[in-house]
Amino acid sequence: MMNKIIPVFFFAVLLSASCNKGKDTKQDVRFVSPANFPAPKYNFNSNPVTTAGFELGRKLFYETQLSRDNSTSCGSCHISFSAFTHHGHSVSHGIDNKLGTRNAPPVMNMAWSDEFMWDGGINQLDMLPIAPIENPVEMDLEFAIAVQKIKNNAAYPPLFKSAFGSSEITGPKLLQALSQFMNMLISANSKYDKWKRGENGITLSTDELEGLQLFQQKCSSCHSTDLFTDNKFHNNGIKNSFSTDSGRAHITQLPQDVGKFKTPSVRNLKYTPPYMHDGSFSTLAQVLEHYNSGIKNSATLDTLLNQNGVLGIPLSVQEQQKIIAFLNTLNDEGFIKDQRFAEQ
Repeated sequence: MMNKIIPVFFFAVLLSASCNKGKDTKQDVRFVSPANFPAPKYNFNSNPVTTAGFELGRKLFYETQLSRDNSTSCGSCHISFSAFTHHGHSVSHGIDNKLGTRNAPPVMNMAWSDEFMWDGGINQLDMLPIAPIENPVEMDLEFAIAVQKIKNNAAYPPLFKSAFGSSEITGPKLLQALSQFMNMLISANSKYDKWKRGENGITLSTDELEGLQLFQQKCSSCHSTDLFTDNKFHNNGIKNSFSTDSGRAHITQLPQDVGKFKTPSVRNLKYTPPYMHDGSFSTLAQVLEHYNSGIKNSATLDTLLNQNGVLGIPLSVQEQQKIIAFLNTLNDEGFIKDQRFAEQ
């Protein structure tokens, strides 16, 4: 099993969160990189996680005052018990019950990414909340007004003082607090993780091990590392026309990026249906059959899905069942039940 030495500075600034699960949320909360994960990309030197910062970030994550009519929070579309997705909704529902255009992605393992949203339109976690706050079909509020509303709430100055040493409320501090909370949303205690780290004699069944081998052969080019994403953008053949959503090209304005969307992690799939950027599929069986027989060709289709004129990834029914058996080892029940992350 893999063991990884974590850089010394992580122990100096950031301590373990996983050992705190299920305990009093007031105890010390710090960040640590799981042993089987690559190094985080977030700059913790500029914004280390503290207990007070985390608790402020959690309150802000569930704060409906960050929306125009005080009805919608970040947590409205990123629900803790569904691994911080909008469970059961193909696309997110925002303010005034307006519909978005994409499926709400999970908020987990954010510290290991530096491009966010399905199109990668935001490249800093600290800037990410501005997008949903200002989006007219999500929270529909100018960020400056959102900050002012928090300033006018008497509950917040002492929380900012505890977190940042000053009761002054500013946009950057508000965003840093949200980042501290989101950076703690670490999912790394699934059956697979415990097996990979050699913990507690955990073993995988024959079907799970064979499913892992099949996954590595057929899926890991995009769903790579133990994050199970390459954090890149691909056209995976869901559609062959992109007039309503050009994907990555919406940001880059490059024709070669039309129809490309960020690779999602395959962690916690039990809790996060429907799947794909537009919520096209409600079951994992549908997802795998899409790759087997449902690929739609287009100019930017990923080359891995068009080999010598053959579309897709051939998968027998038995192979699909074994891959699903493996994917089920990536469900982290402790993550979705961790009361530190739920609305208080």
